[in-house]
Amino acid sequence: MLRRHEIRDPHWERIEALLPPENTGEGRPSKPNRMMLNGMLWKVKTGAPWRDLPERFGPWKTVYSRFRLWSKDDVFQKIFESLSSDADLQEVSLDSTSCKVHQHAAGAEKGAENAETNQEIGLSRGGRNTKIHAVVDALGNPVHLVLTPGNINDCTVAIEVLAGVTLLGSAVLADKAYGTQTIRAYIESQDAAYCIPPKSNAVEPWDCDFHRYKERLAVECFFNKLKQFRGIATRYDKLSRSFLSFVFLASAMILLK
Repeated sequence: MLRRHEIRDPHWERIEALLPPENTGEGRPSKPNRMMLNGMLWKVKTGAPWRDLPERFGPWKTVYSRFRLWSKDDVFQKIFESLSSDADLQEVSLDSTSCKVHQHAAGAEKGAENAETNQEIGLSRGGRNTKIHAVVDALGNPVHLVLTPGNINDCTVAIEVLAGVTLLGSAVLADKAYGTQTIRAYIESQDAAYCIPPKSNAVEPWDCDFHRYKERLAVECFFNKLKQFRGIATRYDKLSRSFLSFVFLASAMILLK
């Protein structure tokens, strides 16, 4: 019986082949991939600790170990990229959203891999947070995702985020924060147009099609769907790699619906 937060049969059929093969040979067989994935979905949807994973998913350590292995092998990113490969890039919208970092995520051990400064956690007036930068297509489907510390200005990473998308012939929709000369010049260098309103204090303001600009709502709608996953709305993961894997997983579920 299908339970809440578990993947449906048609959706499973679309991604089953993208997961690593199960161990069904000699020795102890591995737990089914679908059971493990359902455990991970329950975790990111509820935001609960791994130790609270329901028994129907098997030992929580097994699910956690499978998640770490898939995360290290970029399995979640590959699923996301496969599902987003047919994006409608006639228009793309760019923006970011901040996710509060729970105190349990801010205590990683000091070291080359686990140092807090390397885990995309920033300190601002609202406390510790992480930003998710997203580019969505004309239908509001995500096509590229990047993490940064929450205290990083959006315009400083905009080109890096846009570089992950083929902009040829597209119109880039973004708010005033992205209206710098450098960003606009980059968009034009990619043979794309921009629909970004100038700031009120711009020395040389440019025209903006505000009717078309309303379509930027697509990226806001995506963030609204993404934060229905409680494990995304609040970051509980110490490693940015783990948190980004959950972001890819949640985004893949949004693409499947």
